This record gives sequence, structure tokens and C-alpha cells, in this order.
Amino acid sequence: MEKIKTLILSTVKDAVIEEKQKLTVTVEPNSLHLLVKTLFQNAELPFDFLVKLIGMDWGEKLGVIYLLSSSQDLSKEIVIKTGTSDRENPLLYSITDLYETAQFNEREVYGMLGIRFINNPDMRRFFLNSDWVGFPLRKDYDANPELNPVSLESKEIVDTAPCIMEVDGKLVEKTVNIFEEDDYIINIGPQHPSTHGVMHFRTALDGEIVKKIDVHSGYIHRGIEKLSESLTYPQILHFTDRLDYLSANINRHGLCLCVENAAQIEIPDRAQYIRTIMDELTRIDSHLLAWAAMTNDLGAITAFIYGMREREVILDIFDKTCGGRLIINQNVIGGVMFDIYTDFQKDVKAFIPYMREKLKEYDRFFSHNVIALGRMIGIGNMTKEEAITYAVTGPAGRASGWSCDIRKHHPYSLYDKVDFKEIIRTEGDSYARYLNRLDEIEESLHIIEQLIDNIPEGDICTKTKAIIRLPEGEYYQRVEAAKGEFGIFIDSRGEKTPYRLKFRSPSMALVSAMPLICAGEKISDFIGIGGSMDYVIPDIDR
Repeated sequence: MEKIKTLILSTVKDAVIEEKQKLTVTVEPNSLHLLVKTLFQNAELPFDFLVKLIGMDWGEKLGVIYLLSSSQDLSKEIVIKTGTSDRENPLLYSITDLYETAQFNEREVYGMLGIRFINNPDMRRFFLNSDWVGFPLRKDYDANPELNPVSLESKEIVDTAPCIMEVDGKLVEKTVNIFEEDDYIINIGPQHPSTHGVMHFRTALDGEIVKKIDVHSGYIHRGIEKLSESLTYPQILHFTDRLDYLSANINRHGLCLCVENAAQIEIPDRAQYIRTIMDELTRIDSHLLAWAAMTNDLGAITAFIYGMREREVILDIFDKTCGGRLIINQNVIGGVMFDIYTDFQKDVKAFIPYMREKLKEYDRFFSHNVIALGRMIGIGNMTKEEAITYAVTGPAGRASGWSCDIRKHHPYSLYDKVDFKEIIRTEGDSYARYLNRLDEIEESLHIIEQLIDNIPEGDICTKTKAIIRLPEGEYYQRVEAAKGEFGIFIDSRGEKTPYRLKFRSPSMALVSAMPLICAGEKISDFIGIGGSMDYVIPDIDR
């Protein structure tokens, strides 16, 4: 990274570089875009993957933290920070011209902190109504419910967006139309079973062809990150289960890892084995539901029942382990809450050949169905470059040829001690995404097979203090959830509660790519494409 430091200092003379958990660079707002663009275009190692974009209220400044990585080597990371002391009209420069994923993320920062981004073409709030009073993630936010009373009246949807653009060196505020004046617009969602949750897609059609999609989110926004600022770290754990509830165990594992690494808490070997096995069972569980839901989206109700049948076996194992099926409450700071039951290994070992037989059945029953193939092959195409700029990770990103499995690039738990293949395809269509999940089920079975007979004896959890205080600092953790990279950021001021906590949801990136991959496709294929992306809306509406 010495070459990168030299590049940074040659680009921005007054940049402040600090050796923290990750290389951290602080720059003035006017230098931000130049620095990011220089790193983005670096020929030797381009930092072309925007992992996280985190809005911050530092008290004296409002600002943003950017975690950048390289699609060529995800182990290389740089943190860039910038901020403004103007709390009345905070302005920063957008990086949407470099990273498409910044679009929704900058809109989120605007809605939560009031920071507007110059040259972002759409500065609507992403999660909140346009008339919301106040900015919830500011430290001086007035949470009086009378300021934002609940209304049962429907509000007219306004298809215009405010923005602030730089024209000839001057800032110009204007309003742009989302759709053309004569566009025929239909609403898909928010109350629609095939949007996989309460997501609202405003869709312009040209006959049967999707012309443009405008994504509306926030229908079940719960303010999890704001609530976390007043809760202790053990109290926050249950929130992670309720993001992508199909990756509940993995999400919770990620938060535990972030806290454990910050507090230097050692995890017993037995707990590491249990965590990894349960994570992979969770991945299979999620992929089974994704397969079942996608086949149902395409009209195959029987296939949906088959997928739920196999998933039920995993849920029975979860139930007998810790009493939960969907939200299993297994991972805690220091290890796991419940030890495995007497027949756990027997049940898991019996499931492995059973699931392999069912994968063959899925292949015979649906994967080569001529009607299904016609609705998946060549539909919803996404290139590798598009997956990277939209930050689409997980099976969907790997279906476009991008090697982005955190278990390989940033091994955690026992993933550096097991053998498994990263499933990558290059077609980038709905069928590649479909096949990737089925192949990943086999790899998860292979991982479990290597661990199940080798679970060591010993403690399942390290004793920790009732009140955990993390040292002052900024902490990042990345894990491979079923739908892609799940990230955790904690800013600690040495207290028992975090000063700021931010979750990176893989589903937000998946949904952000929907307007891209659906444009030009038939409206009848919209549902199947959404199923192939496998997003879950509570993961977005944090």
C-alpha cells in the first residue's frame, strides 16, 4: 500500500493519512472527488468497488466515510473521510459518476443527515417522505412524534426530483422529471407478493416492454441504526436477525465478529465450528427459499413446495438446537448461546446425502424445463463491470463473472481451514444466477461435511462482562451472507453504546440494479428477474 499512499499524497497535498484498522485518508470536500477518481482510475490496482458509504454526524462536522476496495483484490481497502462544518446547508460532491451504487446510498445520507450531494441527479430522500421534519441520524434530532404525525391519507406521488448541479463553476438548483410526459406508468408493489416484500417499483412501459423503473423504498423502515445508538452491544444483536431474516444467523455472526475483534475477545474452537456449520445451513436454507420463490414467480407451484420441503428439514435442526426456526438467536458475543443437541451431528450428516439427491431432482424437474429456460436464459443481463459499479455481490455478482466471495477474500471463522469452490459464471443472466444458488448449496454441503465429525470438545462461549465497552475507534467487519456481502461499521467513543452503527445490506445493491437489468425486457419477465436477484426488503428498510 506504500505506492497507494504516494499516489494519494501526490494527488491531494493536504490529505491526512492514518494507519488505523484500515488505511484512513481524510480530505477536504473540494478534494474528495479528485482523490476518489484517481484511486478509481489507478491502472495497477483500481479501487472500483464502493463497499460502504456511511453518513456521519461528528458534532462539529457532518460528513461521509467511504470504504473503497478493488474488484481485483478485495483484501485491499482504503477508508476516505470528508465533512463540512455547515450544518444549515451541508453540501458535498457526489461520486455517482464513478459508482452507480452511490446513487441510493447518497440519497439515504441525505434523508437521514440532510447532506446534499452536488451533481447527484436525484436528491429525493430514499427512506423517508419528502415532507419529513428533521434528519433522524443527526445527534440533535428532535424525535417528538408530533412533528411527524402518522397520516392515513394517501399522498400523491410526485415524479420529479430536486438536485443541485455544478454548471460552469456555479451551483444551480433545479428539478428534473423522472419520466417523460407521455410515459405510461404502472405501479408494481408495494402490496404485491412477487416484489418479495413491500417494495414499490414505478414502471414506465412501451407496450409490453419495460422502459424505465423508479424504485421507492421505506415502507417498513424501522430506524434500526438510530435505535442502536441507545442500546448496548448485546441488546443490538437481535436487530441483525430482522434485516435479511433468511440470513439471520450470518448477519448476527458478522456483528458479533465486529465487536469481538474490537474488544479482542477470543472465541472457543467449539463455538467456531458450530458457528460455521450453522452459517452454511443458513445459506442452504436461504438458497432453497430463493429457488422455491423464483420457481413460483415463474409459475411452478410444485417446485415451490419441493424447496420448502427441504428447507423444513434445516428448520427442524435449528429448532432442536436453539428453539428458533427463522430467527434462531444462536450467536452471542463470545461464542454461541446453545450447544448442539445429542443427535445434531447425526441429523446433519443424514441431511447431506438427502439434500444432494434433491438437487438432482431439482435439476430433472425444473432446471431444463423448456418454458423456464425461455424465461431465464438471456433475460436480465448484467455484465461484470455493471455488477461491480452497482456493488452487486453474492451469487448474483458471481453470476456475472466477479469473484467477490468474502469467505475467500477475507476469511473469517473457519473458512480458511476448509476446502470449497467459489461458484462463478460469466453469462450474467437470470439462469446463471439461478444455477449459482443451486451449486452453492452443494459447496455448503461440502463445507459442513469437512467440519461435522471434527467438532472439538470445550466451551461454547467465552465469559464476557455484562457491559461491553469497545475501545475508541472505528471498526469494520465484512461477511458473506446468502445474498451477498453484509457489512458492519461501528464508531465507538469508549461507551457501552455505539456512537454510530451502520449496516451494509446486500439487498440494497441488488434492488438498485433492477432498473438497469429490466430495461428493455418484457413486463412479464420483470417478476422472474426480481426472483433471480433474491432481494429481501427488510434488509433494505433498516
